[in-house]
Amino acid sequence: MLAVLLELTGDERWKADRFQPTRSRGMDDNATGGLPEEIRAEVQQGLVDAVEQWWGTGSPARRTLSAAEVGEILDFTCGEEVPADFGPMMAEIVHGPRPKVPAGRQDDRLHAVVIGAGIAGMLASVELTNAGIPHVILEKNDDVGGSWWENRYPGAGVDTPSHLYSITSFPHNWSTHFGKRDEVQTYLEDFASVNDIRRHVRFNHEVTRAQFDEDRQVWHVTVRGPGGESEILDAPVVISAVGLLNRPKMPSIPGMDDFGGRLFHSAEWPSELDDPDALRGKRVGIVGAGASAMQIGPAIVDRVGSLTVFQRSPQWIAPNDDYFTTIEEDVHWLMDHVPGYREWYRARLSWIFNDKVYPSLQIDPEWEEPTVSINAVNHGHRRFYERYLREQLGDRDDLIEASLPQYPPFGKRMLLDNGWFAMLRRPHVELVPLGVDAVTPTGLVDSEGQEHELDVIVMATGFQSVRVLYPMDIVGRSGKSTAEMWGEHDARAYLGITAPDLPNFFIMTGPNTAIGHGGSFITILECQIRYIMDAIELMRSRDLGVLECRAEVNDAYNEAVDRQHGQMVWTHPGMENWYRNPDGRVVAVLPWRINDYWRMTYRVDPDDFHLEPARALAGQQR
Repeated sequence: MLAVLLELTGDERWKADRFQPTRSRGMDDNATGGLPEEIRAEVQQGLVDAVEQWWGTGSPARRTLSAAEVGEILDFTCGEEVPADFGPMMAEIVHGPRPKVPAGRQDDRLHAVVIGAGIAGMLASVELTNAGIPHVILEKNDDVGGSWWENRYPGAGVDTPSHLYSITSFPHNWSTHFGKRDEVQTYLEDFASVNDIRRHVRFNHEVTRAQFDEDRQVWHVTVRGPGGESEILDAPVVISAVGLLNRPKMPSIPGMDDFGGRLFHSAEWPSELDDPDALRGKRVGIVGAGASAMQIGPAIVDRVGSLTVFQRSPQWIAPNDDYFTTIEEDVHWLMDHVPGYREWYRARLSWIFNDKVYPSLQIDPEWEEPTVSINAVNHGHRRFYERYLREQLGDRDDLIEASLPQYPPFGKRMLLDNGWFAMLRRPHVELVPLGVDAVTPTGLVDSEGQEHELDVIVMATGFQSVRVLYPMDIVGRSGKSTAEMWGEHDARAYLGITAPDLPNFFIMTGPNTAIGHGGSFITILECQIRYIMDAIELMRSRDLGVLECRAEVNDAYNEAVDRQHGQMVWTHPGMENWYRNPDGRVVAVLPWRINDYWRMTYRVDPDDFHLEPARALAGQQR
């Protein structure tokens, strides 16, 4: 409200010290600003007066603020300094992105295959349509949504505020502060319908291979149809939008085929277990204690006979008062009717949840306690989260010992408490702080040899996060596959989007683009598709047949990625995480601030690429 007041009125009196909000506590959005009720009432009345005046003068266009002015307002309303270089990105959130280049003539020579109809693929489809680029989307599932379509397990939802985990051009009045799976999936289906995306999609079609034809300057994309038949599509441009957390990772544990009950990966939750009585009285085991397990456990704890959680490594868990809180209708009204309210709210969430914590993730080489923390601020985080853990687990010293991580906070993605600690204290819940060595016909054997009898086993064991483009066989212009170029789990791409030997092939959710320190991955996807569309427009405007990242550009970028990761918490030796490959290299997550990546991907630099003019032989789609 203060931000809207300052935009609408320009009245500096709203910047008086008594209106100064406090900074947010950890990872919550500090809705009251820490201000007393009488001050909040004064701000609310001020907003009413300002909006009535705005309506009374004919609802004029919003005043466009400079990046510096946006930054000043955020400094005040966030209760802390937001670095000045955030101004341009925040100004774009507040006032919208740069105007789009008008669509040129439809160029049937330049068409695209998009692999996947999740969020990334749908964003690509909308922008390709706006640009007049013909395209087809190949999707292995029955409908749009990607990982949200697949992950139907109880408790599934986002760990990023709903109004931040949203497509910029497609606002939605979310029912809760942290969207749950069904609402997110419905939101994505609505996005597909409003933008008529399904007309471009071939559902139940899975891409198995793509090979670049240097003579014709096209990709031959092999796709398997619903009946198992293969077909080859030709296209000059391919956009991979297959997602990072898309292929389940099942551990190789002896005896998995011998279990007499139900055993499945969390991403393959059986629909028959959705019945409230399906787990009644069942002995359920969850292997893993990461994000999926943490959502499943509290969601089913009241339905099961017993719950056993097998935890190889504990997680840091942050308090959040809004995890299950609904968003009231009066807030929806403000979003829909007050100019700039939705945008300023999103900008503030972008600061709190995106990059605010980033400086504390840098290793201080002089720090005296490098085992449990990496710098003074990080150690303060440790004290805060440890105090919360002890408060929640109370007199259960056994649970405290098993649940307290011995590695620095943010060494793995911070989880939000959704009732996990309360669940662990339940009498029919057991936390086994061990791995699993074997599956028997009647249960699991932990790493100390004790067998646990179970009826249902949920493998919450994550995804193939470091096997980029897996299991597709992508063959570049040299005839080498990505598996030969990168190895099985060491992908390297410039900006995570484009790589040498893969002309006109763009990767969304590519290597080193996931977010480890927090924030909305949709923001990253929107950065990537803007960059890709800039590259495609370069191809069209210059009549190019090949746009291929230069090897020296890719090498320099990835050297910088590794150098930066070497100074950050994710390379800390005290834990394992899904960000690193078996050799210890961080492959999955971004080493930069989201603000940095936004700037890096804002425009394509033609000098980063090897460019070749289109040949007359460039193929037609078939």
